[in-house]
Amino acid sequence: MTISAPPRREPDFNGPEKEQLCAWLDYHRATLLMKCAGLSVEELSIASVPPSTLTLLGLLRHMTFVEQYWFQEVFAGVDVVQIYQSPDDHDSDFNDLASATLEDVERNFLVMSDQSREIIRDHELDALARASQPSTSIDLRWVCVHLIEEYARHNGHADLLRQCIDGATGD
Repeated sequence: MTISAPPRREPDFNGPEKEQLCAWLDYHRATLLMKCAGLSVEELSIASVPPSTLTLLGLLRHMTFVEQYWFQEVFAGVDVVQIYQSPDDHDSDFNDLASATLEDVERNFLVMSDQSREIIRDHELDALARASQPSTSIDLRWVCVHLIEEYARHNGHADLLRQCIDGATGD
C-alpha cells in the first residue's frame, strides 16, 4: 500500500479571501500527499536528515492532528479524542509511527481535511473560535492562515526528506 496524491491545483491569483485561503490549504494538503506518494510505509518512516528524527509519515500524522486540533477543538469547540496523541509523549504523532496502519493514516488525513473544509464552509472568516483563550480571541481567518503557515513549513521539511529517500524533487 502506498499513499496516492490527488491532483494539485495552483490557487488563483485573485478572488474572494475565503476562496483564496481554502485554495492555499488544499494546495498544501495536496503537496504533502505528493511528497508521500508512491513510498512504502518503511520509506515513509525513514528519518533521512540526521540528527533529526522527522519522517514523512510523522509529518502526515502531525498535520492530521493539527487539522483536528485547530479546526475542530479550538475553532469549533468540539470535544475530540486527539488523534495520534499520547499523554506520555507530546510528540507521539511524530514518534509512535507503528500505532496506525498506512491506510489508517491516509484515511485519517483525508477525513480531517474534509471536516476542516466543512467547518470553513459553514462559518465566516470573522467568526470567533469557541475555545479561544480568555484574553485572546481567535477568528477563523487566523486559524486558516496559521494552518497554511504550518503546512508550508512542514512541506519544506517534506521536500528535503523525500529528496534524501529517493532523489525526487519539486515543489
